[in-house]
Amino acid sequence: MSFSAPFAAADETLVPALLPLAEVAPETRERAERLIQGIRRAQTRIGGLEDFLRDYDLSTREGLALMAMAEALLRVPDEATQDALIADKIGAGKWDEHEPSDAWLVSAATWGLGMSNRLLRPNDTVPGVLTGLTRRIGVPAVRTGVRQAMRFMGHQFVLGETIEGALKRARENEAKGALHSYDMLGEGAKTRADAERYAKSYADAIDAIGRAAGNRPLPHRPGISVKLSALHPRYEPRNRAAVLRELTPVLVDLARQAKSYDLNFTVDAEEQDRLELSLEVIEAAFEDERLRDWNGFGLAIQAYGKRAEAVIDWAGDLGRRHGQTLMVRLVKGAYWDTEVKHAQVEGHADYPVFTRKAVTDLNYLACAKKMLALRPHLYPQFATHNALTIAKIIEMDAEGHGTGNRHPGGFEFQRLHGMGEALYAAVAKETEMPCRIYAPVGGHRDLLAYLVRRLLENGASTSFVAMAGDKDVDVAAVLDMPQDLAATPRHPRIPMPNGLFAGRRNSTGVEIGARRELDALSRDMQRAPAASEVKPMAPSDTDGVMSRARAAFTEWSTTAPASRAAILRRAADLLEAERAALMATLAREAGKTIDDGIAEIREAVDFLRFYADEAETLCQPRTLPGPTGESNEWRVRGRGVFVTVAPWNFPLAIFLGQTAAALAAGNAVAAKPAPQTPRIAAQAVALLHRAGVPTDALILVPGGVEVGQALIAHRDVAGVAFTGSTATAKAINLALAQKDGPIVPLVAETGGVNAMIVDATALPEQVTRDVIASAFRSAGQRCSACRIVYLQEDVADRMLAMIEGAAATLTLGDPMDPATDIGPVIDEAALKKLRDHAGAHRIRWQGDAPEGRYMPPTIIELGPDERLTEEVFGPVLHIKRWKAGRIDAVLDEIEATGFGLTFGLHSRIDATIAHVTARAPAGNVYVNRNQIGAIVGSQPFGGRGKSGTGPKAGGPLYLQRFVEEVVVSTDTTAAGGNATLIAMEAR
Repeated sequence: MSFSAPFAAADETLVPALLPLAEVAPETRERAERLIQGIRRAQTRIGGLEDFLRDYDLSTREGLALMAMAEALLRVPDEATQDALIADKIGAGKWDEHEPSDAWLVSAATWGLGMSNRLLRPNDTVPGVLTGLTRRIGVPAVRTGVRQAMRFMGHQFVLGETIEGALKRARENEAKGALHSYDMLGEGAKTRADAERYAKSYADAIDAIGRAAGNRPLPHRPGISVKLSALHPRYEPRNRAAVLRELTPVLVDLARQAKSYDLNFTVDAEEQDRLELSLEVIEAAFEDERLRDWNGFGLAIQAYGKRAEAVIDWAGDLGRRHGQTLMVRLVKGAYWDTEVKHAQVEGHADYPVFTRKAVTDLNYLACAKKMLALRPHLYPQFATHNALTIAKIIEMDAEGHGTGNRHPGGFEFQRLHGMGEALYAAVAKETEMPCRIYAPVGGHRDLLAYLVRRLLENGASTSFVAMAGDKDVDVAAVLDMPQDLAATPRHPRIPMPNGLFAGRRNSTGVEIGARRELDALSRDMQRAPAASEVKPMAPSDTDGVMSRARAAFTEWSTTAPASRAAILRRAADLLEAERAALMATLAREAGKTIDDGIAEIREAVDFLRFYADEAETLCQPRTLPGPTGESNEWRVRGRGVFVTVAPWNFPLAIFLGQTAAALAAGNAVAAKPAPQTPRIAAQAVALLHRAGVPTDALILVPGGVEVGQALIAHRDVAGVAFTGSTATAKAINLALAQKDGPIVPLVAETGGVNAMIVDATALPEQVTRDVIASAFRSAGQRCSACRIVYLQEDVADRMLAMIEGAAATLTLGDPMDPATDIGPVIDEAALKKLRDHAGAHRIRWQGDAPEGRYMPPTIIELGPDERLTEEVFGPVLHIKRWKAGRIDAVLDEIEATGFGLTFGLHSRIDATIAHVTARAPAGNVYVNRNQIGAIVGSQPFGGRGKSGTGPKAGGPLYLQRFVEEVVVSTDTTAAGGNATLIAMEAR
């Protein structure tokens, strides 16, 4: 049965059905209260994760500093960067203000951190401290102590660094009847080598677990969890065909191995946009005939997902059809913050997860009820540390949900290793249901992402874990549900994705993870007719164009600003309605992939709506202050005819952005597209005309360089908005300066030798993801694209190996194919220029490319004395190494290019971030993320130096360059006296 459910149904339609589950029977509440009291009575000798979370709530500076330090410290190989990180994070907290904790681990950690803070002194800076004698004496002790503290924390929360070590530690628990499910820690695979290594790690672990498993039958046998994203480097919905073809056999082999030992084999949950793909892979694997007669296969389901109940129904049907039982782990979900941001960034219609924690708690209960009812097709595994949830599940089971239970006991609970001991000790007094321990296994490097995720899940002061163990919080406050769920099913402070920008509607995206939506878009693009040919104008035609535009300017400039804005908003709606046809032209004419096409449509829509809003505000007359007896009114108006010159690399978004700004401000526009991309420009102009822009107020002027020169030289030009090369911008500037007549403003956005600096604290997986996107997305044909990465030499080899491996997974081909990552470069001349550049340098790595206008992803490593001084406009990335402590020299080298468009930094040291961003020679600075894809209104875009004139596109100052100001001052006493003033005196 294929899975089908609305990707993000409205909370208002889902929550009413959940509200009855908020009712708690008196005996159930009493049981929950007993469990909480059991937690509070328990005394621990060392202290677990709950003790840590209670003392270091994530809302405190100390909690945030600890999390940041834990995430990065054990990844840093050089002592200098370790010292800087420790100084940065310890300096952020007031450790010695914490009252002593009953838990020895927390007290010792606080004492150690407080002592370290005294060594650092409140007013010390990292550079100053490093030069001081006290700092030099204290550093080794501080560094060793903090690293040991982090390792000790890891020992508490991870069962073992190896599966053998974990199995050895587990024996004591298993002797008492405990079960374990082992989770091999690690990030998702970025390279094929990563995926192969993870597959081998899983296989080795299954063998080790199986040999130590004993003779108990399922479900009372150990298990293992596997992540599909660890087994394939491109585990993405766009790559569905390749994933099904390549990953399914790997999953089948691991499952068969687990079957040979009769183990529990659980496929872990991923993000919501990969849910449908995960279920397809799981079903394809489960239907392998070699997995019959085994009840150990299973999956995890996230209760915060709005489709969770539908997934349970799907799993029950899968088990029913094959006469087998699936072991299903129900969890709350670990990626909530990521899901919320993803929906906002991608412009989805709604969130795929619930935004109120209490609603997730209710949905967990609804899912639990359904799972109990679907026995024996499912064996429920309830992973929770919530006492009320446990009490309700015990109540549900006692009421007799489900019949014919195949397994002794019927279900089990699960808890995390290092958490929940006291809770489940109390549970054992209430029921005989077993509790399985979810046991992470891995080295300290892999531990930290897991630990941070657990902190995020459970470390907020409002979480059940934090409140249940806090004796100062009344038990009723822990157990009571909010009373406003019916009236307020959504979180009141989390806006809908389309309401992210207050009054301006966010552009609508496409949910790639919804297969029907992606298939429909791809099908509509294929069926869209080719755009009509656009014949270029001759330079001699431009005089007539400018005359028509000049004549139309008068009426358009006097049209009410609100009416002009309404037309632009109408055009934005038409763009979204005709997305597929426009994307088809972008693919055919400009080589835009589906991802890039979606993003370009959205940016164009955002420009139209943003400039509509800005113009309504800017173009309102304002009364200015002054002495009595006079009136002073400030107004703006359009300048006249603006010439807009757009590039081929963003032939819709930038073309419409420049044009919309000029139109919104009341100008007429002669819009010249790049000669390579006139068809998409013609579609855009036709769409604006349909929306209500007068035909002569916006005229398309297709043609080559000579046409552009004729437009700029024309006597009626009142302004020029240009995006393209620095050389062309300088030529336009010179031409305008040499003309007789008014001084004509030029708004120019040009390219850049855009750099990224990566230090040793950066997360390699995150750096890899961001470098690949910044350097190779859109075939590197973005003015914002990363051209050179400076890697700290201590981590350069590891980073480069991962970047190269990830680049090797990229697919070049037909931009209409959803699986394509990189399309063709724009023309043969561009391809030749890129090949010539690569041929003149030492190529470190280069991918493969099909026949045609394809430039393979290429990585060039520069020597210490080599410099990148010009923009290389394509998928060519340069690498250079730098020594710790020499970051200012790197910044000097970047600044010396004279360009200043985008700049990226990856670091976990706040002091480094503050220092570098203050010096960064760029108009757009990006920290710990990629450096492309500026969002209109959030990240206004534009450079400095040779990278542009400003003001920034999509920013609050942009429209001011498209208007001229007028102030009308009137003496109101000219008719003989100041009546207003006299009237005031009379009163």
